[in-house]
Amino acid sequence: MHLHSFRVKNFRRLKDVHIELENDISIFVGANNSGKTSAAHAISLFMASSKEKFSIHDFTSDCWTSLNALGALKEEGDKEVEAAIPTFPSISLDLWFSVSEADLYKVIDLLPTLSWSGSHVGIRIEFGPTNTRALLDHYFEAKNKAVGNKQKDDKGEYHPWPRSLTEYLTDRLHQEFELRYYVLDKASFDEDFKELPDYKPQQLTPDKGRGGAQIIKSILRVDCLDAQRHLSDSSGSRAEDLSRCLSRFYSRNLKKREEDYSVQKALSDAKADLNEHLVKVFEPTLYHLSNLGYPGLKNPRLLIKSALNPATIMNSHDGATVHYALEGSPEEYTLPDRYNGLGFKNLIYMVVELLDIHAQWIAAEEDRPPLHLIFIEEPEAHLHTQLQQVFIRKVFDILRLEGDDMKGFVSQLVVTTHSPHIVYERGFQPIRYFRRGLETGVQTSEVLNLSKFYSIEKENRDFLQRYMKLTHCDLFFADAAILVEGNVERLLMPLMIDQVSEKLKSCCICILEVGGAFGYRFQSLIEFLGITTLIITDIDSVNPPLIPDEVGEDDLDEEDEVEEGTPGKSCPVSTNGAITCNQTLISWLPKKILIADLLQATEADRTQEPSDRSPARVMVAYQTPREVTWNGQTSQLTGRTFEEAFAFENLAWTQELAYNSLGLRIKKNNEKDIKELSTRIYKRVKGSNFDKTDFALAVLSEDPNTWNPPAYIVGGLEWLSKFVLVEEDITPIDEILIAPEHE
Repeated sequence: MHLHSFRVKNFRRLKDVHIELENDISIFVGANNSGKTSAAHAISLFMASSKEKFSIHDFTSDCWTSLNALGALKEEGDKEVEAAIPTFPSISLDLWFSVSEADLYKVIDLLPTLSWSGSHVGIRIEFGPTNTRALLDHYFEAKNKAVGNKQKDDKGEYHPWPRSLTEYLTDRLHQEFELRYYVLDKASFDEDFKELPDYKPQQLTPDKGRGGAQIIKSILRVDCLDAQRHLSDSSGSRAEDLSRCLSRFYSRNLKKREEDYSVQKALSDAKADLNEHLVKVFEPTLYHLSNLGYPGLKNPRLLIKSALNPATIMNSHDGATVHYALEGSPEEYTLPDRYNGLGFKNLIYMVVELLDIHAQWIAAEEDRPPLHLIFIEEPEAHLHTQLQQVFIRKVFDILRLEGDDMKGFVSQLVVTTHSPHIVYERGFQPIRYFRRGLETGVQTSEVLNLSKFYSIEKENRDFLQRYMKLTHCDLFFADAAILVEGNVERLLMPLMIDQVSEKLKSCCICILEVGGAFGYRFQSLIEFLGITTLIITDIDSVNPPLIPDEVGEDDLDEEDEVEEGTPGKSCPVSTNGAITCNQTLISWLPKKILIADLLQATEADRTQEPSDRSPARVMVAYQTPREVTWNGQTSQLTGRTFEEAFAFENLAWTQELAYNSLGLRIKKNNEKDIKELSTRIYKRVKGSNFDKTDFALAVLSEDPNTWNPPAYIVGGLEWLSKFVLVEEDITPIDEILIAPEHE
């Protein structure tokens, strides 16, 4: 038995998302503010069974619009208002459990009918209005009173509370809303666990046995290890050190040690020795104090006694502290915990906290729920790469259940992370990708299950997973992606982004070096994730086959003449009948092979728009003709590679002696016409003595204000800046219909 999945509706930016969980570890990834933490908080809030923990700000922003529309209804008669009331917004959580026949007795209260058969049982927890009619009556009463007390002076008009229904519920939400529990019947849901039209679940009420809160808590326990662990090297009031962490662990497990008589004897002996020592140390001081007297009392005799006992020895920060022993040093050479790095402290802290909450779950022998769900937020904080991988690799072993008495009990972990190293360690299957979206101006998120991608995309999945492992791919955390041809573009891309787009500078852009030969293999993953992507690649012209049929008779015009040369070998872009060897251009966008066709392709040809098949927006950019002037001559030149295009875009600059380190300067260049110079540059870049990495490093060493990015890259980055989605583009919830309504 395990928690199969859950669906959250109308909670923060999670308008309606269904999230499937793995049996052991699930990993939530996505860009900032994509809803990962909100998913964990939703379960925690509902499991707390306290309506006081909810606030009006937990509703999605479109719910605010609906609420204010309800509040704007004119009370011209109860019947008219009643008829105009649509469904009132509510927040809900559906929990679906995968059960076997052996587990049915644990979920007997959730069986929808006596004839139920299947493998999934569900419960819905809903936070909604107790009585919609009464809620509106209370609001209209408060609103009318406020309208009657409007005031206007030199400073403007003052409108007393409440100006809108959302403002009313900001203060009265807990009085007007309640938590309700429902049994769900899987037969009334589709394969994606979305309920069928007109389905009304059966409500759980206390008069029918145990209440919904008791039922769900008897099945599932939820704990969270938050990202804010307040570990620091300071001694401030918020600092959390390992000694305090271990103190909590000790106090919670103290009863299990009450009969450890050897420990009690050791403490008793230590207490007697310490008392004798304290008498000797404080005897002179106490003698002088005894001679002072105390008004109204006989002269008291002061004593200093130790207070050592098992209950306080670890609870007191000064009673016992954590020290680090230095490897290879004598035992007495130790350091307090504050002298170690935050990464090591964070790792130990998380392990101790996990052991603590795990021990609390196991300790509840009689009322222990069979399932224990633990959320761990951002375990990578302060941890270097290897420790991140070790933690995610070993964390489940820490919580492994052993013994016959633990059969039928299951722990599941959910890790929210921004670390590509954690993703690297676990692979595709446990990943749940949170994709940000925007629907009619409202922040939303969609959650994608990459285990489904893994089962569907069999052709390229192994390549993509190996690539991710080798490069620590951060594609899952980006606002947009740029797939580049090679190392040169990857090194120079940040500088070119700085020159072209201020907006892109503030985005999280994933730059992946994929090459023209393999870029197309990312198509399935990009389309599955739906991430906006710019592909920057080379046109890669090569000599065509000697036999036109190998290209396709329709691909060559009758007047085209095939230039002599080794078929398939690189050639200048201007070569008649040249084709591209770039598989991304052939197989993905714009799906053309002739260089002539590629040069004539429009932006629409090179762009993939969102569709029902995929929300991904993709554009490919490659070299295009540029008007270049040299020695008074002007010509249309097209580079075959980035280096050529860079040279043509900055021809005069690259031919200066001061920039000879770029490797693009041609000797006696003033003696050559523009056509000969372009041919020499082509041969220079193609030659074995030209080092592309040295070229990139030489460009990096120069002032970026002295050179221009190639035009095709500028065009691609400008396109990307128009379509990349960042949170600054979205209207904050505080600005949605907060103004007073029209009277």
